[in-house]
Amino acid sequence: MVIGRSPQRALLSALAPNAHILVLRLRSLGDTLLTTPALRALKAWRPDLQLSVLVEKAYSDLLAGNPDVTARIELDTRSLRAAGSVALLKRVRRAPWALCVDVHGGLLGALLAWTSGARYRVGRTHFRFRFAYNVFCPEPPQVLGRTQMHTVEDRLSTFYWLGLPLADIPPLQIFPQASGRAAVREKLAVRGVRAPSRYAVLHPTATFSTKQWPPERFAAVAQWLEEEHGIIPVFSCGPGETQTLAAVAETRRRPLVRLDSLSVAELVALIEGACLFIGNDSGPAHIAAALRRPLVVLFGSSNSLVWRPWRAAHERVQNYFPCNPCPGDRCYEFAEPKCILSITIEQVEQAVARALTTLPPLSTS
Repeated sequence: MVIGRSPQRALLSALAPNAHILVLRLRSLGDTLLTTPALRALKAWRPDLQLSVLVEKAYSDLLAGNPDVTARIELDTRSLRAAGSVALLKRVRRAPWALCVDVHGGLLGALLAWTSGARYRVGRTHFRFRFAYNVFCPEPPQVLGRTQMHTVEDRLSTFYWLGLPLADIPPLQIFPQASGRAAVREKLAVRGVRAPSRYAVLHPTATFSTKQWPPERFAAVAQWLEEEHGIIPVFSCGPGETQTLAAVAETRRRPLVRLDSLSVAELVALIEGACLFIGNDSGPAHIAAALRRPLVVLFGSSNSLVWRPWRAAHERVQNYFPCNPCPGDRCYEFAEPKCILSITIEQVEQAVARALTTLPPLSTS
């Protein structure tokens, strides 16, 4: 690994004891979770640092109970009304930040970094709104000396540039909450899923169609799980994605067990209690990785080396095409996304069978 010399290389070491750091991590479930190894690495090196994370309210519970996080500052992007925005900006402004690190970019991230008033406001050299920052980190390949890296390593490269010593990178961190466990236990019981029965979580949705395996194939795998392994398939989805579960239900011969209105805390608890996770490349797969659940992940347009489950045993299913990876918002080469559609039911069942070999035998006592 190569880290060039710069005046910023001593910045983290020079911070006063108990210095307050603000980390800006906006957007998705997966992005939030994939930032936790960087937080763990910082606290393991300097336990005195006070790390606050400004995170979107929808994903704040991913950091609940995390001992590396001093405070969560929630941003509700769905209702950025004047009063709420002013209150948020005031809270950010009045804290004594020694350092603000924007690992998001974009106009909102820049405005928040500028508002923080931190002595050092860190962005990357490619960020467009340069007015907000006074410390610029090079792109990860310049820091790490290689072009291929996982997203977790990408996130850490900024902190390496600022002086975080190189060390073994931790796994993802997540801490299920008692309230989420209780709520999920009740919801599963209502649907007839009770201990000691085993269930698998199947998450058939994804951001883009180029990453979404067809619903009828998920239905086929669910049927196979029940008939061949005695495992109850439980389907989940995110907000606004219920039409995908409806499509699964249309081709399934049995009633669909579905939990489609879960909070993040409940989704974490649902995956924690599962014996297996099967899903497309999406945020819930990273929850399963953080919880060390056996998992099978289906990849289409995205780069599985960049977005694979981090430091967690898993089965990846992907058929490679010369056009992979691509932006994924549409298929740029074919009339339909062959990358994800080429994955067969047999491929997934074989991957599931391999993942199931890690399970202990089901107790009958």
